[in-house]
Amino acid sequence: MFHTNGWSRASTHPTLIPMPDENQMPTNADSNPEDVAAAVAEAVASNDSADAVLSALQNERDQFFASWKRVQAEFENFRKRQQREAEQSAKYSALPVIRDILPGLDNLRRSLEAAQKGGKLEDLTKGVEMTLKQFEEILGRNNAKAIPSVGQPFDPNLHEAITQMPSADHPPMTVLMEVERGYVLHDRVVRPSKVIVSAPT
Repeated sequence: MFHTNGWSRASTHPTLIPMPDENQMPTNADSNPEDVAAAVAEAVASNDSADAVLSALQNERDQFFASWKRVQAEFENFRKRQQREAEQSAKYSALPVIRDILPGLDNLRRSLEAAQKGGKLEDLTKGVEMTLKQFEEILGRNNAKAIPSVGQPFDPNLHEAITQMPSADHPPMTVLMEVERGYVLHDRVVRPSKVIVSAPT
């Protein structure tokens, strides 16, 4: 039986080659895998020594290991970049809404300053009405809509009844008054409308 460096050509079970430390990789680890495979096939076909075949196999192993390490590093960099972008997006997600709100706050502040300087009540009322309209438009641009309430049948998914009031003009459980307006964002309730509903007389 022929032995070379502890390897037996008569062995029926190939001995596993231990994975090298990545800091001790051979200098030819960046060679083309196809070239390495061709070299292995050529060594086997030409009946080269066991050392030559082993060297070719080790070279092929090192090449695939180096490629795997590069792919692993690229994937890890990609994962970290995606995580940073997601964190930044979540951190500043409210920025567009804040920018929309600021002009409304400016108008509200101007109305207050005018009132403090002895402005007319009528002008103050108009200023507040304009500011309120502006805030409603801001909510609309951000896909938030007011929940219809007064005159609507009570809907527990959209309304929160705070009390009942007898009414001969409305069927029971009809919304008579809106105390606090509710809003929906797309199909999700931001907050229900607080309402007063009719009770049987």
